[in-house]
Amino acid sequence: MAREALGLVETRGWVAAAEAADAMCKAAHVRLVRYEVTRAGLVTMLVRGALGEVEAAVAAGAAAAARLGPVLARLVIPAPEPQLEDPIAAPARPAPRQRNEP
Repeated sequence: MAREALGLVETRGWVAAAEAADAMCKAAHVRLVRYEVTRAGLVTMLVRGALGEVEAAVAAGAAAAARLGPVLARLVIPAPEPQLEDPIAAPARPAPRQRNEP
Protein backbone atom coordinates (compact mmCIF):
# COMPACT_ATOMS: atom_id res chain seq x y z
CA MET A 1 0.00 0.00 0.00
CA ALA A 2 1.35 3.42 -0.97
CA ARG A 3 1.90 5.91 1.82
CA GLU A 4 0.14 9.23 1.69
CA ALA A 5 2.15 12.40 1.29
CA LEU A 6 2.37 14.84 4.20
CA GLY A 7 2.11 18.59 3.76
CA LEU A 8 2.83 21.28 6.35
CA VAL A 9 2.34 25.03 6.44
CA GLU A 10 3.59 27.01 9.44
CA THR A 11 2.38 30.54 10.15
CA ARG A 12 2.53 33.05 12.95
CA GLY A 13 -0.92 33.33 14.49
CA TRP A 14 -4.15 31.39 14.37
CA VAL A 15 -5.97 33.57 11.80
CA ALA A 16 -3.36 33.02 9.08
CA ALA A 17 -3.27 29.31 9.94
CA ALA A 18 -7.04 29.01 9.65
CA GLU A 19 -6.88 30.74 6.27
CA ALA A 20 -4.14 28.32 5.17
CA ALA A 21 -6.13 25.27 6.29
CA ASP A 22 -9.27 26.50 4.53
CA ALA A 23 -7.37 27.16 1.30
CA MET A 24 -5.58 23.79 1.45
CA CYS A 25 -8.80 21.85 1.89
CA LYS A 26 -10.62 23.77 -0.84
CA ALA A 27 -7.76 23.67 -3.37
CA ALA A 28 -7.15 19.92 -3.36
CA HIS A 29 -8.48 16.58 -2.18
CA VAL A 30 -6.59 16.44 1.14
CA ARG A 31 -7.46 15.81 4.79
CA LEU A 32 -6.52 18.20 7.56
CA VAL A 33 -5.13 15.72 10.08
CA ARG A 34 -3.50 17.81 12.75
CA TYR A 35 -2.42 21.23 13.90
CA GLU A 36 0.16 22.32 16.44
CA VAL A 37 0.25 25.61 18.34
CA THR A 38 3.45 26.64 20.10
CA ARG A 39 4.11 29.14 22.85
CA ALA A 40 5.59 31.62 20.38
CA GLY A 41 2.30 31.79 18.49
CA LEU A 42 3.44 29.57 15.66
CA VAL A 43 0.76 27.34 14.17
CA THR A 44 1.52 24.39 11.91
CA MET A 45 -1.25 22.79 9.86
CA LEU A 46 -0.75 19.24 8.51
CA VAL A 47 -2.59 17.69 5.59
CA ARG A 48 -2.44 14.22 4.04
CA GLY A 49 -3.32 12.90 0.61
CA ALA A 50 -1.91 11.94 -2.78
CA LEU A 51 1.39 13.66 -3.60
CA GLY A 52 0.06 15.96 -6.33
CA GLU A 53 -2.90 16.95 -4.20
CA VAL A 54 -0.71 17.73 -1.19
CA GLU A 55 1.67 19.79 -3.32
CA ALA A 56 -1.24 21.84 -4.69
CA ALA A 57 -2.75 22.21 -1.21
CA VAL A 58 0.49 23.43 0.38
CA ALA A 59 1.04 25.97 -2.40
CA ALA A 60 -2.51 27.29 -2.02
CA GLY A 61 -2.34 27.32 1.78
CA ALA A 62 0.96 29.16 1.89
CA ALA A 63 -0.26 31.77 -0.61
CA ALA A 64 -3.48 32.35 1.33
CA ALA A 65 -1.73 32.63 4.68
CA ALA A 66 0.88 35.02 3.27
CA ARG A 67 -1.86 37.57 2.59
CA LEU A 68 -2.52 37.76 6.36
CA GLY A 69 0.87 37.26 7.95
CA PRO A 70 4.23 35.59 7.68
CA VAL A 71 4.53 32.02 6.42
CA LEU A 72 7.52 30.63 8.28
CA ALA A 73 7.74 27.25 6.60
CA ARG A 74 6.10 24.99 4.06
CA LEU A 75 7.04 21.41 3.38
CA VAL A 76 5.86 18.40 1.41
CA ILE A 77 7.13 14.94 2.33
CA PRO A 78 6.18 12.55 -0.50
CA ALA A 79 6.39 9.31 1.52
CA PRO A 80 6.96 9.89 5.24
CA GLU A 81 8.95 7.35 7.22
CA PRO A 82 6.52 4.91 8.89
CA GLN A 83 7.86 5.90 12.33
CA LEU A 84 6.25 9.32 11.85
CA GLU A 85 2.74 7.88 11.65
CA ASP A 86 2.10 7.66 15.42
CA PRO A 87 3.28 11.22 16.21
CA ILE A 88 1.32 12.59 13.26
CA ALA A 89 -1.85 10.79 14.31
CA ALA A 90 -1.62 11.89 17.95
CA PRO A 91 -4.09 14.62 18.96
CA ALA A 92 -2.83 18.19 18.92
CA ARG A 93 -1.63 19.58 22.22
CA PRO A 94 -2.87 22.99 23.36
CA ALA A 95 -0.31 25.75 23.63
CA PRO A 96 1.34 26.04 27.05
CA ARG A 97 -0.07 28.86 29.17
CA GLN A 98 2.02 31.97 29.61
CA ARG A 99 2.76 32.99 33.20
CA ASN A 100 0.83 36.25 32.85
CA GLU A 101 -2.31 34.54 31.46
CA PRO A 102 -5.32 34.09 33.79
